[in-house]
Amino acid sequence: MDKILMVAAGGAIGAVLRFLISGWVGRAFAAGYAGTFFVNVAGSLVMGVLAVLMMERFAGVWGKWAPFAMTGVLGGFTTFSAYSLDALSLIEKGRFLVASAYIGGSVVVSILALLAGMMIARAMI
Repeated sequence: MDKILMVAAGGAIGAVLRFLISGWVGRAFAAGYAGTFFVNVAGSLVMGVLAVLMMERFAGVWGKWAPFAMTGVLGGFTTFSAYSLDALSLIEKGRFLVASAYIGGSVVVSILALLAGMMIARAMI
């Protein structure tokens, strides 16, 4: 299957899973953010497992499915898992300063970008 189609199919599955699971967890804990927190942590955990299985241990057998599972399903489920993998990869390579900048920068800049988007939208309305 073409990699783009694999990513697209996986992304659709991951997005639906995120919608269902984060909604269920959010309702169970009576806090919407609990659902987001859960999918981010769960996605990061699964990304760690798949990174080892698909990219290290069984790359020849399962590696061709990495775009579907890692970029597609987990990317649709939570991009936080890819962020976590990138951050850990930098740490494992000993690039602590870059990792710190990436970790802190991603969080702070993303929140600022969200704020900017909200300000723009509110100014337009």
